[in-house]
Amino acid sequence: MTAAATFFDKRTVEDKNLGPLVKTIMTRCIHCTRCVRFATEVAGVPALGTVGRGRDTEIGTYISRMFDSEVSGNVIDLCPVGALTSKPFAFTARNWELKSVESIDVHDAVGSNIIVNTRGTEVMRILPRLNEEVNEEWISDKTRFAYDGLKRQRLTVPMVKDGGVLKPTTWKAALQYVAERMSGVQGSEIQAVAGNLADAEAMIALKDLMNKLGSNSVECRQDSVIACPDLRGSYLLNSGIANLEDADAVLLLGSNPRVEAPLVNTRLRKGWLQNGLQIGYVGAPMDLTYDTDHIGDGKEALQMLADGRHPFCQVLAQAESPVIVVGTGLLSRPDAAELMPIITQLVELSGVHRPEEGWNGFNVLSTASSRVAGLDLGLVASNSAASPKVVYLVGADEFEDTPKDAFVVYQGHHGDKGATCADVVLPTTAYTEKDSSYCNTEGRLQHTKTAVAAPGEARDDWKVLRALSEVMGCALPYSTLPEVRARLMDVAPNMGTVGSVVPSEVSDPFVMGTGLSGASAVASSASQASFGTTIDNFYMTDSISRCSQTMAKCSSTF
Repeated sequence: MTAAATFFDKRTVEDKNLGPLVKTIMTRCIHCTRCVRFATEVAGVPALGTVGRGRDTEIGTYISRMFDSEVSGNVIDLCPVGALTSKPFAFTARNWELKSVESIDVHDAVGSNIIVNTRGTEVMRILPRLNEEVNEEWISDKTRFAYDGLKRQRLTVPMVKDGGVLKPTTWKAALQYVAERMSGVQGSEIQAVAGNLADAEAMIALKDLMNKLGSNSVECRQDSVIACPDLRGSYLLNSGIANLEDADAVLLLGSNPRVEAPLVNTRLRKGWLQNGLQIGYVGAPMDLTYDTDHIGDGKEALQMLADGRHPFCQVLAQAESPVIVVGTGLLSRPDAAELMPIITQLVELSGVHRPEEGWNGFNVLSTASSRVAGLDLGLVASNSAASPKVVYLVGADEFEDTPKDAFVVYQGHHGDKGATCADVVLPTTAYTEKDSSYCNTEGRLQHTKTAVAAPGEARDDWKVLRALSEVMGCALPYSTLPEVRARLMDVAPNMGTVGSVVPSEVSDPFVMGTGLSGASAVASSASQASFGTTIDNFYMTDSISRCSQTMAKCSSTF
C-alpha cells in the first residue's frame, strides 16, 4: 500500500419522509437545490433546505415535517438524478413499456395540459405538458396522483334496481326500462343535472334530449352558483390565467385559489414575488403562501369596499391592471343575490372594468371543469321542476335535491354518491377513455384524448343519450363525434376555437345585479356568515379523487 492511498467511508444519506407522494433516495442527491428553490419560490412552502456543511451537507427538512403543498409532486420532474421520485409510481413500470397520450386534466377548472402514460388498459402515470398560457410546466398533486381512482369502484355494466338492490342487466333492457318510465311523464316533471366532470358533448346531448321531451329544467350547477348565462363575462376568468401574474392589485372575494385552483395560486404568488403584486381578500382567514391584506370576513367588509371606506380601494383605483376574483364560495351562498349589486358597485368604483381601454379585470374562478361550457351551452334551468317525477343525472354526484319518490337515472363512471340513489345506472367513460371537449375557467376550449379502453360495457355519455333518444322515438340529429361538435358550434360559436381563449365582449354592459339565475336572496341574518371556499378537502373533490387510495392517504396525512 502506497502512502498516496487514502480510504474514505462510503457516503450514505438517510431517506427523508416527505409524505405519501414523493419518495426520497437521498444517496443519489447532488445538492443542486432545485427542489429547495421550487418549494421556496413556486410552492411558497419553505419545507426543504440544506443542512450540514462540507461532505455532511444534506437536503431535507429543518424539522421533521412533510412537504405539505398542493403542488409538491413537481419536484419529481425537477430532480435531475432521481433522488426524488413518485412514490405511487415507483417500481410499477419501465419507461419503455409506456405509451403516451396528450390530454387535459378535469379535476379543476384550470384545464392543465397533461401527458397520460398507459400500459395496456391501465393508466400508470400522469405528467405535466408545457403550456405557458395555462399551467406552465406544473400540475397539481390531485392532477398527478389521483389516477389510481380511475380503476376503483368503476361502473362497468348497466344496472336496474330490483327490490331495492341494483342488479346487472343489458344495455337494451336498461334503455327500454328508462324509456318506459319516462314515456308517460310530462316535460315539466323531468329534471336533468350535468355534473362537474361532464364534457361539452354530453351536456349538449342532454339538453337536446330534454328539450325534445318538453323539459327546460336542465342544469349544470349542482352547487346552485348564481350566474347570468347571457353575459359571458359574468362567469369567466376574464383577465386570463397567465395575465394574473402581471396584475398590480388583486382582490379575492370568497375564493381560496390555493385549494380551488393551485396553479392560479402559483401565478398570484409569482406576481407577488417578482412584481410586488398587492393582494387583499374578503373571507375566512387562510394561508395563500404569500402576503395578503385580510380586509374582513363577510358582507360588512364587502360593503365597506363598495363604499370606498377601506384603504384597499385606493390600491385598486390607482392600479394600472386591477383584478377582482369572485369565487364559488360567494356565488353559491343562499344570499348571493343580495351581494351582486354590492359587487357591481365595487367594480364601478374601483375601475376594474374599463371597456374604453379594452380591460376587464372582473373574474369568476370556477371550481368545476364543466361549468363554463355548461353556461356557454345554456344549461341553466329556466323553470326548475318543483317536485320532479324523473331526475336524470349525468355524472352529478353532489346533487342533493333528489325527491325520494322520483325515478332517478344516473349515468356516470364511478359508483359514487349519484349511483347510490339511482333506480337505473348507466356506465360511461372517464376523461382518459374518450375524446371530449372542456372549456376552462378562462373560456379556453381544449380536448381530452382517448388513452385507454373503457372498462366493461361503459360508453361515452353522448352516445348513451343518443341511444336513449332513439329508443324513446325522438332520435337526436347526430350520430358521430364531428356531428356533435358541429352542433356545439351552432349553440355556442366559441366552441369552434380550440386551444385559445375566446374572450367575452368587454364592451358589453356589465350588470351583475340583474338577469341572474341561481341562488335567491334570504333574510339578512344569513348574510353574517364568513365568505369561504366550497372545498373542504382539496384531495377529494370528485368521484375519481374520492376513489383514489393515494388521495385518501394524503387526506389523512395532511
